[in-house]
Amino acid sequence: MTTIKDSVHDHIEVEGAAEALLDTPEMQHLRHIKQLGTVQLVYPSANHTRFEHSLGVYHLASRALSHLGIEGDAAAHVEAAALLHDVGHGPYSHNIEDVTHRHTGKYHDDVEGLVARGTVGETLEDEGLDPERVAALVEGDGEFGQLVSGELDVDRMDYLVRDAHHTGVPYGTIDHERLIRELTFVDGELVLAEGNVQTAESLLLARALMNPTVYQHHVARISKAMLRRASERLLDEDIDAEELRRMDDPDLLVALRLTDSTSAFAERLATRDLYKRAVWAELPNVPDSIIDAEHDALAAFERDIAAAADVSPESVILDVPSRPSMTESSSRVMVNGEMRQLERESPLVQALRTAQEQQWRLGVYAPREETERVGRAAADVLGLDVDGALVAEVRSGLNATLDEFE
Repeated sequence: MTTIKDSVHDHIEVEGAAEALLDTPEMQHLRHIKQLGTVQLVYPSANHTRFEHSLGVYHLASRALSHLGIEGDAAAHVEAAALLHDVGHGPYSHNIEDVTHRHTGKYHDDVEGLVARGTVGETLEDEGLDPERVAALVEGDGEFGQLVSGELDVDRMDYLVRDAHHTGVPYGTIDHERLIRELTFVDGELVLAEGNVQTAESLLLARALMNPTVYQHHVARISKAMLRRASERLLDEDIDAEELRRMDDPDLLVALRLTDSTSAFAERLATRDLYKRAVWAELPNVPDSIIDAEHDALAAFERDIAAAADVSPESVILDVPSRPSMTESSSRVMVNGEMRQLERESPLVQALRTAQEQQWRLGVYAPREETERVGRAAADVLGLDVDGALVAEVRSGLNATLDEFE
């Protein structure tokens, strides 16, 4: 057994197959991938890694299994899946997975190949575990897969607490110990036991508060968009998408610095010389055709905006988030002996959905000196419903002053 000191869960005891997996190259790779990608440019202490998070998920999975009375072979497979659930992550975590997906058809969580082959697969087989079964659990398949990937999974419990701890933001602090103690299976579904509507709400509320404060902070979004643009340019060179997926954070930065077409982006990211918001538009002010547009259509809009503003195409980045969603609202809780979805029982759900819609923003980013021209051109090209022609109004959607954008 190996005991590891963790910043969130104190001491984590790792044993069995999980202990054997710790030193595989695939797991060690996660030491060099930041959990929150470019959020470090907003919160300097957000330097925690996917490796730390994976240990935390393993720890919470072990505690949940113990509470649920799941032992032996079944528990060993779930613990291995919990430890390995992020083994497929590429550089900067979620930040560039859309880019690699367009070229490979795979997201970060397509781990079947990594688990079934190579050192991880060999280690699992040496420990008497079935790699395919572990991969299926990572995907959330089956009854026990819900512990690893589902509405009440231990992945979500760890990252909310860990992200809050390392950013210093208090909103993600949840009572994960109570959540684990109240988990139970009913008809093969993972649910929270009777009397835990508020416990489920705490998970929902934490995620809803962390989203605008951390995950969708405007600086994090701008730097993420710049990193995506640079990664797209890198793939136009000699870098293969599969090679990009296998990089870690330092690998990607070096590749960007050494490539002529991406070196300027690399320098800006390294020195935090980021683009600024030329447009920051609310959901009701954006046409549905823009919100639902595919990547190629958005790229065409970027070129049109650049032409209208008479700037280089590299000076315009259009950032359109997905429509607001709330996965946690479908968490299941027991109420009066009946299994129900949280959205049926919680008055908070609709309020938080409304808040999500109000927090949604479309962004158009450009170098500081070009934001005024780009903002006006973007409002015209995209057909944004804004009042007046002042760039400050277009940028914020809230008539904010320019000083509030720094």
